[in-house]
Amino acid sequence: MQAKYISYQETNAFSAVVLDYISGKDQLKSFYKYTPDFNGFSEAIKNRKFNADRTVLVNTLQRQYASVKTTPMVTEHIKRLGDSRTFTITTGHQLNIFTGPLYFIYKIVTAINLARELKQKFPDYNFVPVYWMATEDHDFEEINHVKVEDRLLMWDKSAAGATGRLNTKDIIETLTAYKGYLGIGMNGLMLSRLVEAAYTNNNKLSDATRELVDALFGEYGLVCVDADDPQLKKQFSEVIFQDITEQNSSKFISESNTKLEELGHKPQVNPREINFFYMTDNLRERIVEEGGRYKVMHTDISFGKDELQTEINNFPERFSPNVVMRPVYQEVILPNLAYIGGGAEVTYWLQLKSNFDHYKIDFPVLLLRNSAMVIDRRSELRMQILGISHKDLFATTETLKNEWVRAHVNLHLSLNDEERAISAVFDQIKLNAYKIDKTLSQSTDAAKNKTLKLITSLEKKMLRAEKRKHKTSLAQIESLKEKLFPTGVLQERVLNIAPMYILYGDEFIDSLVAFFKPLDHRFTILFD
Repeated sequence: MQAKYISYQETNAFSAVVLDYISGKDQLKSFYKYTPDFNGFSEAIKNRKFNADRTVLVNTLQRQYASVKTTPMVTEHIKRLGDSRTFTITTGHQLNIFTGPLYFIYKIVTAINLARELKQKFPDYNFVPVYWMATEDHDFEEINHVKVEDRLLMWDKSAAGATGRLNTKDIIETLTAYKGYLGIGMNGLMLSRLVEAAYTNNNKLSDATRELVDALFGEYGLVCVDADDPQLKKQFSEVIFQDITEQNSSKFISESNTKLEELGHKPQVNPREINFFYMTDNLRERIVEEGGRYKVMHTDISFGKDELQTEINNFPERFSPNVVMRPVYQEVILPNLAYIGGGAEVTYWLQLKSNFDHYKIDFPVLLLRNSAMVIDRRSELRMQILGISHKDLFATTETLKNEWVRAHVNLHLSLNDEERAISAVFDQIKLNAYKIDKTLSQSTDAAKNKTLKLITSLEKKMLRAEKRKHKTSLAQIESLKEKLFPTGVLQERVLNIAPMYILYGDEFIDSLVAFFKPLDHRFTILFD
């Protein structure tokens, strides 16, 4: 495969706040600590204070990997986490079945490549790429489906509680449909074997996801972390109690949201008064304060302040952070230097820095993950025939059609020159009319505007008439856009890895590793 790069601005697919962040706009500098470049990482390495017990982290990961036949590099990376000169480079995502959308893959490759680049730049330190498994999320509807080209495969299941604890015994029908799509070609069969092993060898979704991700990325040393663990939560217990009883995150994040809004940016998430859930098997419900007691919604469970302290001390694993406190938990238990996320994640991390400051927890380097468009050989050939460049692809379908017609017809369809000539004539008429009667100026302007509207309407009719002569080519443009932008959005937000793996096999991930440049801050276009 080959690669080209364009700016994120040229894709028209990223929010203003994300573009301002990667451009280093001064107005956002109070919302983060380090710049997303080597200078920022140099400062982060010097300043990072990690107070948690590395032995707990290493032992927990070794236990989680006990049933996984992982690679020597993953095993070594886990051991290195016990060394004070080792840092993590983290990305995170929900436990989407069969890896979910492509951007899940892109997040992980960005983490792998960044860890490699940092090792080259700072050889005295070790950098371990980490996938934070969002095992505590409870929104099953967000992860129970996968899109393979025009097919939507659904895991039909009644689910409650943390998704990482879900039993996978009833996913067989969905797995069979996924394998059916993969087919009997060499690449498809290879992925089929990996997926089938992951989901049939394990009873929990978290374990199945770990095995599949390890099969895809173990050779690159990626370490999967499941933070739904009593020993890891114990190191976070002090913050859990303090934030539930003092409601600091609500205050500080709300203040940051107001400041972002004043800059014209819309916050991605809004904090609650209490940003923790109470979690047991098949249960993950919000905690609310009512009348001096801390109640678990939709249950009879409640605690006084002292009872809450006891419960947290004895069962820290029962207290699950929501989206605004999960990052704090992450930075408490990992010796982390960077968090890699998509546009929405970058936005909500910018909302969190003041909360990190309050708890005196280091805020990591915040990095936008690599984004990519994969153009298969047939689509690339069609683009060449139509004369459409890689940059052109990101225009709307209608714009592409109009530009194609204008570029491929003999007639001059633009009436801009005529509009300027008519405007000049009316300006002269207006001047002459004004000399006769000042009130005639408005009548002249009205006549001018009416005439220009007629010219614009005539131009559109000429364009439509010309389009009717080129139905085949315009239909090909529509088809091209629908294929590369399914449902009208970036391919990575919808498609699964399956069609890419069928086409390219292992070469697909190898190409991502070869071409993704985490600190380059540009969009990647991959093509044959």
